[in-house]
Amino acid sequence: MGARLLLVEDDDALAELLIYNFQREDFEVSRTADGEEALLLAREETPDLVLLDWMIEGGVSGIEVCRRLRKMPDTQNVPIIMLTARGEEEDRIRGLETGADDYVTKPFSPRELVARVSAVLRRVRPALAGERLEYGGIEMDTVAHKVKRDGATLALGPTEFRLLRHFLEHPGRVFSRERLLDSVWGRDSDIEARTVDVHIRRLRKAINVGDAPDIIRTVRSAGYALDSEAVA
Repeated sequence: MGARLLLVEDDDALAELLIYNFQREDFEVSRTADGEEALLLAREETPDLVLLDWMIEGGVSGIEVCRRLRKMPDTQNVPIIMLTARGEEEDRIRGLETGADDYVTKPFSPRELVARVSAVLRRVRPALAGERLEYGGIEMDTVAHKVKRDGATLALGPTEFRLLRHFLEHPGRVFSRERLLDSVWGRDSDIEARTVDVHIRRLRKAINVGDAPDIIRTVRSAGYALDSEAVA
């Protein structure tokens, strides 16, 4: 599964075009035309990047959504790209001062926007674009399918490899069992949620070799996270 994108755009035709282009590049896209719903979606499931229309209609403007996202703990560091027909310098500066990371003026090429989004993600989240993932002493080569911890090679089964990769792509983030089922096994899977617990135990056994500390954190009533700060 690619990066998770939250699209806030009230132009249905443009939204459909962008969803098509981003899904073709393996992005997972959630879309809303409403500012309040955008904030709710961002709280429920933190996106990797937000594409935010400045001129969305309704009670909460795009610029206000940007401001609130920057105040929310889970989204304060999530990249935000503003989409707007406004091209004046003062408007661009206002958007950037509010917390936007980039600014794209309509009309634009969907392919160019996909490239711009990918560039931002490479800058702030190299793991989403690279072949090598690293966190807490764990190194994963996603092409060679090799995993090491503190230099020692680990033996992982295919499911544990996918599970660890998902955690490495989102270090520190807590995932529910249901979310892990969707991301690792697929939305159409008939596997029960408790199966996740079995594979988490197998993954722990595989990566916590010797005296290595357990960096998989169990969060009661919430799920699991890869969190080196929880070791102490």
